[in-house]
Amino acid sequence: MTSATPPPPGALTDRPGPIRSTARPGPPGPEAGLPPRLFLVLIAVCTAVTAANIYVAAPLLPLMAKDFGSTPSGVAWIASVAQFGYAAGLLFFAPLGDRVNRRRLVAVLSLATTAALTLGAAATGTTALAAAVLVASAATVVPQLLVPLVAERAPAHRRASHVAAVIAGLFTGIVAARVVGGLAGQAFGWRAVFLGAAVLTAVLGLASAAALPKENRRRTGPLFAGLAQLPRVVKASPELRRACIRQGGMYGAWSALWTSLALLLTGDGGDGYGMTTGAAGLFGLFGLAASLVAPVAGGLVDRFGAARVVASAYGLAAVSVPLFWLGGERLWALCAAAVAVHAALVASHIANQTLALTTTSTPAVANTAYVVAGFTGGALASALAGAAFTHGGWVGVCAVAAGCLAVGWGASSLRIRRIRR
Repeated sequence: MTSATPPPPGALTDRPGPIRSTARPGPPGPEAGLPPRLFLVLIAVCTAVTAANIYVAAPLLPLMAKDFGSTPSGVAWIASVAQFGYAAGLLFFAPLGDRVNRRRLVAVLSLATTAALTLGAAATGTTALAAAVLVASAATVVPQLLVPLVAERAPAHRRASHVAAVIAGLFTGIVAARVVGGLAGQAFGWRAVFLGAAVLTAVLGLASAAALPKENRRRTGPLFAGLAQLPRVVKASPELRRACIRQGGMYGAWSALWTSLALLLTGDGGDGYGMTTGAAGLFGLFGLAASLVAPVAGGLVDRFGAARVVASAYGLAAVSVPLFWLGGERLWALCAAAVAVHAALVASHIANQTLALTTTSTPAVANTAYVVAGFTGGALASALAGAAFTHGGWVGVCAVAAGCLAVGWGASSLRIRRIRR
């Protein structure tokens, strides 16, 4: 028989624990006027659409380069701008989920993203486009306002599974941005893709805002006080620090490979496969297949704990790197690697984010720290991968991915050993 005695304060545990929140427990659906299942579906779809905005530029880089008279590698930095913008938006806007009315915040951010995407579609140069992408990505933090809400109100024994449902939507959106974006860009041009993303963001964002539970919150103190809480919250939770470091490494590896993939697939001669933008976009279907691991990963976290799932995900990602390297010349290896690295990222993200959301009394602030760490790792890796592809080709990109995994696992393991001493 296992003991029901809770661990002492500050003890290390990878099991999702109760979120200490003042919100009323229970499913949010009835309060929002929707059945719980339908509410989760709406949140997942909204998450998919808004998350896609961060990656909508990646499959369109060859088309943008042609439009602006540049090379694909010459405009690859725009993908990094999107990730840095998202990280900045998380720092300022995501902590507000603990302090202000989320209905109003989701609506305002959705409209801001819509406006920025519309301006991006009309950009006449890379600088104007990068500025629009930066603003759109900074305002595209709606998923990180919704995930803590779902985790906060889910039954404790089903929390990871509920979070997994929303994260499945998030990664579906990421992959759909490549598949749909590539096909639509090939057919109608990259500007039409930006306009379509703007319309979808407005419709789904406002619909989700209307469906959220009513909150009677009275803000006290400065509006961005949550940002000032970040260092204290991270310092107080070893589990949160570990989740941040490991997801930063995992997301960095995935981002280096995934954002550079269009350059390899559309490259001519010895530098790639010479595919069209539309054909390269279809490659994202392999990532979509891997998103099916989300509900499985959620159940495994609920049953076995986050540490085992993250360790397994890192092992799978490590196997995918040599497959990606081989995929520079063998298409079958590239297909297998795409499934493996995406499945690893999904499983790792569900485990680490569930852990991050259940270790403090301020889940929105903790979630901000976690996602900022992940996207900062992704943005840095994307920037390094662009330069690596220019100077070292696809082998250089694979080396960046391997380095990210080594740093993420090694640094977090070293940190935890020091804490235990």
